[in-house]
Amino acid sequence: MPLTGPRAGVLLVATPLLIDPNFARSVVLLLSHDGDGTLGVILDRPTTIEVGEYLPAWEPVAAFPRVVFAGGPVEPEVGIGVCLRFGSIEVEDLGEDPTDDSPVRVFAGCAGWAPGQLESELAEGAWFVVDFDQADLLDPEPDSLWSAVLRRQQSRLALFSSFPPDPGMN
Repeated sequence: MPLTGPRAGVLLVATPLLIDPNFARSVVLLLSHDGDGTLGVILDRPTTIEVGEYLPAWEPVAAFPRVVFAGGPVEPEVGIGVCLRFGSIEVEDLGEDPTDDSPVRVFAGCAGWAPGQLESELAEGAWFVVDFDQADLLDPEPDSLWSAVLRRQQSRLALFSSFPPDPGMN
């Protein structure tokens, strides 16, 4: 069942109405949502840059595929590591050495919204808010994550999983 509003630890799934190239058909994991705004990372935008080229020390713990993901258009020069530890989401400081052996997804940049901005986008119908499944973070096939997340919904949202990228070509 879709959730009613944003909070840390949920997914934003772009609706077909969202055509901004930064977010079209994207799945965003929210890392924080409070009075200062919202921060998240896009889970389905792998790049061709190997983690070992970007952060060599982190390559051994990088989740497959071992590439850097484009986390969003905000501060693309900043690396963010996200992992699952003890059943919760943790953001890693991408320093010289990994802190443990938990698989990490490495992101360049993030997605960010000013206070009230995300709520406005939700009211316009740009995003679906759905539960996060831990497998989403480390999905080995991130290119199909948008459809997979929608397909598992127990509501009308599942119908959107087969929505064509360009309805005019249907």
